[in-house]
Amino acid sequence: MEELNALFHGFSVALTPFNLVLMMVGIILGVIIGVLPGLGGANGVAILLPLTFTMSPTSAIIMLSCIYWGALFGGAITSILFNIPGEPWSVATTFDGYPMAQQGRAGEALTGAFTSSFVGALVAVIMFTFLAPLVARFALQFGPPEFFSVYLLTFCSFVGTGKGNPFKIIAAMMLGFGMAAVGIDIVTGQLRLMFGFTELLSGFHFLVAVIGLFGIGEILLSMEEGLSFSGQTAKINMKVVLETWAKLPRYWATSIRSCLIGCWMGIIPGGATPASFMSYGVARKMSKNGDKFGSGQLEGVVAPETAAHAAGTSALLPMITLGIPGSPTAAVLLGGLLIWGLQPGPLLFVEKPDFVWGLIASMYLGNIAGLIVVLTTVPLFAAILRVPFPIIAPVIVVICAIGAYTVKNNMLDVWLMMMFGLVGYVFKKLDYPLAPMVLALVLGDMAESSFRQSMLISQGSAAVFWSNWLVGSLTTLALALLFWPLISAGMARLRAKKPDQLLEQRPIE
Repeated sequence: MEELNALFHGFSVALTPFNLVLMMVGIILGVIIGVLPGLGGANGVAILLPLTFTMSPTSAIIMLSCIYWGALFGGAITSILFNIPGEPWSVATTFDGYPMAQQGRAGEALTGAFTSSFVGALVAVIMFTFLAPLVARFALQFGPPEFFSVYLLTFCSFVGTGKGNPFKIIAAMMLGFGMAAVGIDIVTGQLRLMFGFTELLSGFHFLVAVIGLFGIGEILLSMEEGLSFSGQTAKINMKVVLETWAKLPRYWATSIRSCLIGCWMGIIPGGATPASFMSYGVARKMSKNGDKFGSGQLEGVVAPETAAHAAGTSALLPMITLGIPGSPTAAVLLGGLLIWGLQPGPLLFVEKPDFVWGLIASMYLGNIAGLIVVLTTVPLFAAILRVPFPIIAPVIVVICAIGAYTVKNNMLDVWLMMMFGLVGYVFKKLDYPLAPMVLALVLGDMAESSFRQSMLISQGSAAVFWSNWLVGSLTTLALALLFWPLISAGMARLRAKKPDQLLEQRPIE
């Protein structure tokens, strides 16, 4: 009851005319940021952070958090329409979202993505409101072994629940790990796999790789297949939105699972990207239509979008309660809090209740405003598919090049983007999955850092990954998923042998 009273006070703080205007401006800017590949929510918030220095901390955090919500919504737009993830966590959305757009179901895919995003964020905000003290105590239990176990579980879930050849999945993942190792060794400070290119000191940037693998790779495939978009004749209107809403309740179980996965990964913090991949893999394993995932299933859009938004919203919880950012954007927001003279932590709820509960109230309001903005513009976004391919393709390539260049203002990144585009094209032609390689490239550094810290703590003993019930259960589950293809194949052979054994044992009359 105390939390509800504080929340109502937060709504009175957030629902001022000035804050409402900032909320809508933030949502629109965030959607634009999410659509532009290479910019990203963290970069967008960082660029616009100086604009808030003349505002009160409450108004500033409301605008910046709404930019964050808008970027979360906007990342799905180019993923579904052009197979170009606007944000890292939108990669899994491309697996079924883009095939739906090719089939003329762009409006259905976008509506499903936006609505699922709203549901995931709403559940996370409710959790944020009522479980902050409990979650803060639980998050303190996580050290390097627990973080590595979470990353290991994410990697192994791709092998255990993935569709396709597990050896191809592992091969793609190993290539991603190799690319993640390029640059400066995080422990010794030595240079690794740079081959004389000083520009690679910071390694391959994830967004450069993703823009090339998905954006340029898809352009090359479209050129080969006849310079056309399959979904360009799709007719999109608000009727499609209502029809999609009528379909979504049948995926309630997937939504609940995805919310749980997203909130978990946001709190610990694992991040929105592994949450979206993990949720997609679990949904494919649990769904009765799992074998059709990747061919344009609405459930394949619901799962990653719900989890990504739940994780992205939950990532603010450890930032506010502990001062531990759960995502890059949360880290930028943490910097803003420090600039405004606010110290994140449990005392913030006591010393600055207007700020904290105004922020929480703005999460509810910003999420609703974001859903209204993106749903009313679904026809506008889907109409992009009607533009002739010879016109839109060069525009996409230019946007991709600008996005790759602005990551580090380095021309080498543009050439690397083209190289990754060729790799993406070859991978798709040879039927190698791109997602495991992208996942390993994203999480490889963090997983390596957690593993090496764990080894230093335990003096080289792998027993540290079974040192308590939490890390032990995560590690055991990860290994079970890793070897699940072999286990399931063995069980299938045993089932096949049983009828033969029964026939052999049956007495001859």
